[in-house]
Amino acid sequence: MKLRNTVAAALGALALTLSMSGSALAATGEFHYKFSDAAGDELSVTLPDPRSGECINLYAVDSYKYPPGYAPHNETDAWVTVYTDTNCDGDEWRLKPHGRQASDHLLVRSVRFDQPVEGRPAAG
Repeated sequence: MKLRNTVAAALGALALTLSMSGSALAATGEFHYKFSDAAGDELSVTLPDPRSGECINLYAVDSYKYPPGYAPHNETDAWVTVYTDTNCDGDEWRLKPHGRQASDHLLVRSVRFDQPVEGRPAAG
């Protein structure tokens, strides 16, 4: 009987750990940026709960056929590094969690989010 309870507790703990690890792979909140389409209209893109630790080439600005995005705004709980080139290359800037919108002069084509540190605020 004790072995059955021990196995059940271990399986429950494993299931809980696996379910929590998936959520730890994403920043919580939204990341926004703007871009101009072919007609010159300004559009905005929102990335909800973006994945952490991976380079993300941004929609509609991930090719040199198009102008880069601009005015990034990090409303997530993680630090983000924005890059002027695709594949997280080129000049880079760090944006703090829940920060203000950056200038229209800050150009962006790709981003990488840090994993938030559990147990303490990600902002610094």
